[in-house]
Amino acid sequence: MNDFRLNINGTEFPIRAPGDETLLSVLRNRLHLTGTKYGCGEGQCGACTVLIDGTATRSCLTIAASVGGAKIITIEGLESHGSLSPVQQAFLDEESFQCGYCTSGMILSTTSLLREHSHPTDQQIIEAMDGNICRCGTYPRIVAAIKRAAQLQEKGGANHAS
Repeated sequence: MNDFRLNINGTEFPIRAPGDETLLSVLRNRLHLTGTKYGCGEGQCGACTVLIDGTATRSCLTIAASVGGAKIITIEGLESHGSLSPVQQAFLDEESFQCGYCTSGMILSTTSLLREHSHPTDQQIIEAMDGNICRCGTYPRIVAAIKRAAQLQEKGGANHAS
């Protein structure tokens, strides 16, 4: 067992876990942050995406002890003072989800994309979202939500997670 600390959504958590335990497992099973989903377990579907120091990262492939000094943001950490982030609001406005299983990963990947490209091209959107699978097939609405989120952020909408 290893002892380490994780900074998740701005809060430091002491963790005691096996050295090979994934961040996904720590988030869901030890900290009960269940917005991050287990999908394929191979980093291919994007359901487990979190932000690590602002970059979209598959938590099912990340060893928890390896990110002790990083700032980790989960879907639970995007809202601020009861207000949704621009990306969350855009996904809601565009009705970009049906079952919702992929949504947290899609939102966190979009948040990372918009940090890098505030006005992404269609090609940048496709490349950034490659590997985030929506089994319901709402891709046109997801793209519309990403474009709306870029507009909302430009107008200074809601908060911006770090």
